[in-house]
Amino acid sequence: MANEGHITTGQDVAEATRAENAALKASLAGRPRPHEIGDPVAVRAAGAAGKGAFPAPVLLPQGTNQAVPGRGGDVPVRTFETEDARGVLMFLHGGGWTLGTAEGQDIYLWDLAQAAHVCVVSVGYRLAPEHPHPAAAEDCEDVARWLLDHAADRFGADRLLIAGESAGAHLAVLTLLRLGADAAAFRAAQLSYGVFDLSMTPSQRDGAGKLFTSTPAMRWFYDQYLPGLSPEERRDPAISPLYADVRGMPPARFTVGTEDPLLDDSLFMAARWRAAGNDTELEVVAEGIHGFASFPLTIARREIDRQSGYLARAVADR
Repeated sequence: MANEGHITTGQDVAEATRAENAALKASLAGRPRPHEIGDPVAVRAAGAAGKGAFPAPVLLPQGTNQAVPGRGGDVPVRTFETEDARGVLMFLHGGGWTLGTAEGQDIYLWDLAQAAHVCVVSVGYRLAPEHPHPAAAEDCEDVARWLLDHAADRFGADRLLIAGESAGAHLAVLTLLRLGADAAAFRAAQLSYGVFDLSMTPSQRDGAGKLFTSTPAMRWFYDQYLPGLSPEERRDPAISPLYADVRGMPPARFTVGTEDPLLDDSLFMAARWRAAGNDTELEVVAEGIHGFASFPLTIARREIDRQSGYLARAVADR
């Protein structure tokens, strides 16, 4: 993989994307946002019933639930297996470390599994506020180390990949950092609209009116995940990977939209990733909102195709 630098896409459909964003905003009018509800249990119940911001989860028969042993107890995972698998993708869901499950993205993960020729292991890490940092990071590290030891026997492939969305992208980078030298076993990382500075980048602080996540929402998520920590304490490299030494990390593809309050997180993290000598791709999508690949948008289909191509290349014979 080459150090391809920064590309901007989606300009050809920017007007249509703006219209689609407006339609999404209108469809959600009147629905309270997570930070407005305040109770994480109630927010999770609304999401499971399809009353949240994102589409209700659909369970596919191709998914199988199991558990991986972890230091905090068994970690639930949902697996998707393909007969022609060349590798195994560890996937970490988003949800502000407070929402989401391993079962919340079956259609997306099954599409990736088939197109990229990989088996997928979706991780149901422990959620805040019941389990604040570092519980989620510990669960993700434990699953990653289990894959290092068992992927070949369990899935018939030992070419490992890691991917995450939003808080999941944050946990993916923390997982690689926690693995140290063993991170080299992962051939690539797909990091979608991740949050990498939990003390808040400029775009996070200026995102009050953004769709699907906003400055008030991010502050609420941080209060759940990192209760009582000051902004300075949140800059600890073990919490905010933007401040970590990222030398020796696997190749990574960062994706973010221009209308995402986490825009700066990807811009800054990709720059540090590249400066550390790691192969780096950064794609900035015109008019893309946070989580845009989860919605029926033209830019979403393009992004999923690019992700599957990137991951397929990473596990191809070299």
